[in-house]
This record gives sequence, structure tokens and C-alpha cells, in this order.
Amino acid sequence: MKRNAIVVLIGLILSATLATVVGAKIRSIADLESNPTKYQNKTVTITGVVRDSDGLNIPIIGIRGGCYKIDDGTGSIWVCTDEGVPTKGAQVKVKGVLQNGATIKGKNYGLVIMEKDRKFSKR
Repeated sequence: MKRNAIVVLIGLILSATLATVVGAKIRSIADLESNPTKYQNKTVTITGVVRDSDGLNIPIIGIRGGCYKIDDGTGSIWVCTDEGVPTKGAQVKVKGVLQNGATIKGKNYGLVIMEKDRKFSKR
């Protein structure tokens, strides 16, 4: 009986791990741009280097947010955030929802990722 419980527990752990790995697959920006309707309003993950930014970050009074452009070697895409924007040249991994036709503060960014999570990578 105890052995069956251990086998079931190991099976659940492996299943959860596999689901996490499959769900977190990193997409190329070229793939997102060539198939935007496939990923529209879905969570995607990309990695790349910040090439441009348009935002504000004033920690003292709590004003932050904007958009920044990521290049992964296959293309580039704008990522919009409510947090501070990363500096140019930063290597980042971003998870967010792909949207088309985003207009932020009067500026149209076209195809964008609305950031949910960001991690900085070491070079």
C-alpha cells in the first residue's frame, strides 16, 4: 500500500514538471510575428536583448511603466509593462500576453507583449 502511494506521488510530480516545461516553451519573435492570430491573447515567453525603451521610472513618487523593444536575433517586438523598463542592452526573459494593435499613452506599438513576469539573464 505504501509503495503504491509513493508511485502515485512520483507520477504526479513528473506530470506537473512536464506540464510546466511544455507550458513555458520559449517562442521566437519571428514565430510570433508570422503567426500572430495563433498566439493572440495567449501567454508567451521570449528571451532577448533590450534594444530600445520608452518609459518612465521615478521610484520616489511611484511613477513607472512604459514599453521596451526586445530583439532575439529573429526579430524584435515591443513589451509593455506597469513596472520600470529595463535598460538598453539588458538580457531578459519575458512572459506575457500577446496583443495586436496596442496603443499606450497615445502611441501605437502594433504587436506587443503585455508583460506578466520578467527575469534578467546573465551574459
